[in-house]
Amino acid sequence: MGQSLDNLYKNQSNIYKYLLYLVSIFFIVFFFPKGGKFKYEFQKGKPWQYENLYAPFDFSIKKNTEEIEEERLAIIDSRIDYYTFDRQVVEKVKSIYESEFRSLFSELRLNESQRQVLKSVGMDILDELYKNGVLDRDEIKGEGNLFIVKDREAIRTTFDNIYQYKNVDEVVSRMVQEKGLKEYQSQFVKLFSSLVEPNLTYDENLSQKFHEEELSKISHTRGNVDEGKLIIAKGEVVEADNFKVLNSLKGEYESELWNSKNYYFILFGYTILVALVLIMLFLFLKKYRNEIFRNNTKVTFIFFNILLMVFITTLVVKYKESYVFLVPLCILPIILKTFFDARLGLFAHVLTVLILGFVVPNSFEYIFLQTIAGIVTILTVSEMHKRTNLFISVGQITLIYILGYLAFHIIHEGTLDNIEWLTMVVFLLNGVITLAFAQPLIYIYEKLFGLVSDVSLLELSDTNSRLLKELSNKAPGTFHHSLQVANLAEAAANEIGANAMMVRVGALYHDIGKMNNPTYFTENQITNVNPHNELEPLNSAKIIINHVIEGIEIARKNNLPDRIIDFIRTHHGTNVVYYFFKKQQEKEEGVNIVDFSYPGPIPFSKETAILMMADSVEAASKSLKNPTYQIINEFVDKIIGGQMQANQFLNANITFKEIEQVKKVLKQKLTNIYHLRVEYPE
Repeated sequence: MGQSLDNLYKNQSNIYKYLLYLVSIFFIVFFFPKGGKFKYEFQKGKPWQYENLYAPFDFSIKKNTEEIEEERLAIIDSRIDYYTFDRQVVEKVKSIYESEFRSLFSELRLNESQRQVLKSVGMDILDELYKNGVLDRDEIKGEGNLFIVKDREAIRTTFDNIYQYKNVDEVVSRMVQEKGLKEYQSQFVKLFSSLVEPNLTYDENLSQKFHEEELSKISHTRGNVDEGKLIIAKGEVVEADNFKVLNSLKGEYESELWNSKNYYFILFGYTILVALVLIMLFLFLKKYRNEIFRNNTKVTFIFFNILLMVFITTLVVKYKESYVFLVPLCILPIILKTFFDARLGLFAHVLTVLILGFVVPNSFEYIFLQTIAGIVTILTVSEMHKRTNLFISVGQITLIYILGYLAFHIIHEGTLDNIEWLTMVVFLLNGVITLAFAQPLIYIYEKLFGLVSDVSLLELSDTNSRLLKELSNKAPGTFHHSLQVANLAEAAANEIGANAMMVRVGALYHDIGKMNNPTYFTENQITNVNPHNELEPLNSAKIIINHVIEGIEIARKNNLPDRIIDFIRTHHGTNVVYYFFKKQQEKEEGVNIVDFSYPGPIPFSKETAILMMADSVEAASKSLKNPTYQIINEFVDKIIGGQMQANQFLNANITFKEIEQVKKVLKQKLTNIYHLRVEYPE
């Protein structure tokens, strides 16, 4: 049991990576849309590259969204409303017509024959008015055609065949004149203006019901394809008609494939593919970025960003496929390059694009554009602390998207007509989102994962910061020494391609532990009084060694990043405080060298190794009396050679060639510091 727990403890880092790997696969497959994948890739305007394709089963040719919407709008535009014909109003008007007629025409001296003629004419006018009905202006809901529901029968007619209540006087005058009874026009107008009532009313329920029925009749298909029919031949160009048939087959195939019978097989297939992609990332980290691979926090950070991009993209695909380029995928290489390096950023970006190729429409176009955009991002985004650089880089990325889209559009359509301007807007919004979220995400990730970006390093390198101000006040000699070391280390880092900004910041803070006892360090002694003269060599050595431990405590108290604290911890490695060790040997024999050695650890990166070399060379150079080129060369070789003999660079991934380059830079810088000139012959 104890042995098992011991093995579990020793392998907990690897166990965590296995769990992270499995959890990532699970979530990515879970995010994927629930549907099969059509086994053919095709694009409009490109030749069919596979063998002749025959319909594997009967299926319908589906209309696209635009066609269905066009039909829907056509039905809305041609909508015909229903109006109810009220016969009771007609009967009511006719029932009171005779009494009203008698009362109005009684003043005229008419014989019975004339009265009967006029009465008959009035009745004819009523019949004409109510033939299709009289409509009030407020009841008019449309124009053109309408249905009149009369005696449970819908009669189609036009608004021109219906009399409006507001025009009754004009209609009556016209009819009376046509009958040759113009002298009685005023009496008839007066009679009908008070007698006629509207009898047509708009039936909203019936109109809406039949309108919805018409909309429901819209077919989402435009015909069928029988099993075994040739859909497209090899080499044939995928044109508009073929493209619709192929899209219909693709949709039908994927919907039929994703059923209870095939569900687990498809999930298994997706799982294998995603597992292969993620294992490539693990292998890359283990082989080429072993330092990152050993750090579970950094590995988690990389996988978290990949999962985040996959989640957002699949969410957009499920909501609206045409907005897939709205996802700012290029933020991924920007962030990974900021915290790690360009090669890792590009590798992770390409793997993420490959994963998303399973779910996005037109996967070839998507993979091509996103890969090119990722390469441009890696090549152009530099010095993130300079806002101008980010603006320029995002502008170039957006331009690549637009040019790529136009190129694909020309290939598919053969012309620049019918460009989807919405896609252009999406590309522009992609750039805006990238600009808006890149810097805030970097800041958030620094706090969540304890990482350090160039922006933070730039802030830490400010000599007006509180901690460096305190160092310059309490230990001015140490502060000046740190500045000199920073300049030397930065130049050396630039020479061998290390992180120059990181080295510079590490150099500025590497000796902050000397603030607690500044006068015990030579560079801060402004008088001839040396406090070490009053101490035993062992006590003096402890004070010197403790500046590393105290520096780590001060750094943590001031919330310096761990990567900066690493420089404080390793800048002396496990070297010996040789001066006091020798003094103690003069006083007694059998001195334990461990008591005079720094606790370590030794440098474990190029940057920390560079700082150790620059720190030792700069500090020891103060002892040079009359430096010459030869003295400086021998001096630097001796200092760094001693560190190599003490195995201080065993854990640092720095080569002998790079050490020689660092030595060369240090020699040049010391030569400039001491203003050495060429000695001319007399």
